[in-house]
Amino acid sequence: MTNRIDFPKKAAKVYRAMIALDAAAREGLDETLAELVRIRASQLNHCAYCINMHTTDARKQGESEARIYLLNAWQEAGDIYTEKEQAALLLTEAITVMSSHEYVSDEVYEQAAKHFEEEELAQLIALIFTINSWNRIAVSTRMAPDVH
Repeated sequence: MTNRIDFPKKAAKVYRAMIALDAAAREGLDETLAELVRIRASQLNHCAYCINMHTTDARKQGESEARIYLLNAWQEAGDIYTEKEQAALLLTEAITVMSSHEYVSDEVYEQAAKHFEEEELAQLIALIFTINSWNRIAVSTRMAPDVH
């Protein structure tokens, strides 16, 4: 693997801005829900560094192993996730995999809006685009999880 870039050092102003964005994006959101969103976006983006970080953080907050393990197949996991969590995960997937033929449909947006007040929904969207940015930074700079 190519040597990794020390992003915090080589792009210090951008890194500090990302830290501030991350803090602002998670304001007012339930931390359990936020970790599920971070893990799911990181799975979709194949970001091993962020998957490791956020599953570790989720465990520290008391998240169950079953809910972490089943997150990759949350739609088939029955009612292990609340309807609100399912709406957040659906929105996470829609925003994360946006392309010329896939987008955030009205149905997905309306499902989220049914479970989140406007301010909370805006924060959730901010959290999703922030973790996607972190994933892209980690993957492109070759950050590897420390699992030793």
